[in-house]
Amino acid sequence: MSVYLTIALAPLFGSLLAGLFGKYIGRTGAHSVTILSVSVSTVLSAWVLYGFIKGQRETFNNDVYTWLTMGGLDFSVGFLVDTLTATMLVVVTSVSLMVHIYTIGYMHDDDGYQRFFSYISLFTFSMLMLVMSNNFIQLFFGWEAVGLVSYLLIGFYFKRPSATFANLKAFLVNRVGDFGFILGIALVLGYFGGSLHYADVFAVAPSLANATLELIPGQAWSLLTITCILLFVGAMGKSAQFPLHVWLPDSMEGPTPISALIHAATMVTAGIFMVARMSPLFELSDTALNVILVSGAITALFMGFLGMIQNDIKRVIAYSTLSQLGYMTVALGVSAYSVAVFHVMTHAFFKALLFLAAGSVIIGMHHDQDMRNMGNLKKYMPITWLTMLLGSLSLIGTPFFSGFYSKDSIIEAAHASNLSAAGFAYFAVLASVFVTAFYSFRLYFMVFHGKEKWRETHHHADNAHEEHHGLKPNDNPHESPWVVTLPLILLAIPSVLVGMWAIKPMLFGDFFNGVITVNTEAHPAMLTLQEEFHGIVGMVTHSFTSPVLWLVIAGVVAAWFLYIKAPQLPAKIASALGPLYRLLDNKYYLDTIYYNVFAKGSRAIGQFFWKIGDVLLIDNVLVNGTAKVIGAVASVVRRIQTGFIYTYATAMIFGVFVLVAWLFWPLFYR
Repeated sequence: MSVYLTIALAPLFGSLLAGLFGKYIGRTGAHSVTILSVSVSTVLSAWVLYGFIKGQRETFNNDVYTWLTMGGLDFSVGFLVDTLTATMLVVVTSVSLMVHIYTIGYMHDDDGYQRFFSYISLFTFSMLMLVMSNNFIQLFFGWEAVGLVSYLLIGFYFKRPSATFANLKAFLVNRVGDFGFILGIALVLGYFGGSLHYADVFAVAPSLANATLELIPGQAWSLLTITCILLFVGAMGKSAQFPLHVWLPDSMEGPTPISALIHAATMVTAGIFMVARMSPLFELSDTALNVILVSGAITALFMGFLGMIQNDIKRVIAYSTLSQLGYMTVALGVSAYSVAVFHVMTHAFFKALLFLAAGSVIIGMHHDQDMRNMGNLKKYMPITWLTMLLGSLSLIGTPFFSGFYSKDSIIEAAHASNLSAAGFAYFAVLASVFVTAFYSFRLYFMVFHGKEKWRETHHHADNAHEEHHGLKPNDNPHESPWVVTLPLILLAIPSVLVGMWAIKPMLFGDFFNGVITVNTEAHPAMLTLQEEFHGIVGMVTHSFTSPVLWLVIAGVVAAWFLYIKAPQLPAKIASALGPLYRLLDNKYYLDTIYYNVFAKGSRAIGQFFWKIGDVLLIDNVLVNGTAKVIGAVASVVRRIQTGFIYTYATAMIFGVFVLVAWLFWPLFYR
């Protein structure tokens, strides 16, 4: 118990010190205490995972304390640590540690230095609480906490309007997903035995396979299907799946280190982790799995298309992240949960590497992020060049690199699935292979090879920011300091090797037995994958006979031809395909639709209730109208209150006359 508490609480301790006492401990103290605390969590997480690999550690599932009891229901904080949790712990803490070290160089002399370190350590704590939870309430706490810190980090440069718009957009889009998520948790609480502990819910779930729920009177819906889809809506927001993906590209407004930490390795994979953890529920609903499959397939292919035309180096990698999250979601949809987690792990390392390498390029280019202003940086930034090449090769699925094992496994699992949406999903992930190879090496060639376009443009950054980093507009690009390049080197190693090390236990072994539930009779994709591929040799051999490798080669060659051999062609192609290019450039007009329909629509509804409901009905009719009626009555009554006796006597006599007339009037008609 003490080990798990230390893993979770150490980053929180560092965050509080850097945040509350940053003024006193200074910049060095802030990054020292946070790096030390995350290092402690990293070492202990690796030790926990090693214990599971060696069979020396057993699953831990226990409550730490109960913080609320209501109506016989206990809301507790507890830990579930098994092989799935241990894998995520190592991924989260190790990538976070690299980001912390990298931040020393990237955020050097930036305002809010201590605040930034406090935020990223707080994010690490939130993510650890999420993956270690043994109940839905703690899961939701971690879920919302990572969302909050993400909001703070995306808007870190809060004086920049684009950053505040981006963090507000991320916040609102995730509120849509989280609304569905909490409704799913409410159904779990209401129908799954009155408990929110995973073990209790999973035990009850099979007995509810045929249970129905009437959302519309007379229309029976499967309880498990509705619950699973609502839970997945939460994953759609957090893991940026279509159509709730629109927040992630704009989140590049935040500093580059958070792109690696949040939008490559951790927060965006929270939804993938959640669905894998909930596999005992999702396995009972083919409809929910098909929904997951379609959402993931659309995200994988169509977000990749958008990456092909981006010129901002960070946005290319952001759309790559969206596409790879689509791959992971496809794996979840075909019940290949272990493959999805495997890709989460490999992707975390090579995508964090790509984001941090992009940040190194941005530093070297005087904070210019436009790839059209780069070229031949290989000559000036050899370490960044090599590490980004290794990350790109892993991303596109080059044999023997980590991404190859996980991506190919997803593609083959989709091909082996018997779900109704599997055919479309297989086509989408297969086509995405070419798209991924093209945009990855388009970035690589535009940045590191070809003509030195920065000599002509000098579109670096504003002089204030250049002076801020000690650079002059006419300087050549330069390699980044060791605190930036060291994390690149350390991340490059698992980007190349971790797939080869981990594929056998995670895909072909019993590493996730008893942790992830798969009904192989109903969903045989994973069983087929294990039967057809006998480890590393079988996968590599198969790659030479499958279309995947040839699509990779075709994508790289196409990028080389268009951006090195004939660099004048892309502009001509974009002009010839004007409507299609504008569709991609406007991101399928989804932002426009969301802004004009939902954002403006919500404001219009708010203004209607304000002007009609509040101002007209409440203020003018109820409040002011009542006051005016009372005032009018009072003005009449005031006129007869003269203070003279003869006036009151006359009124009394007149009143008596009216009363007598009313009483005796019927006598005249008898």
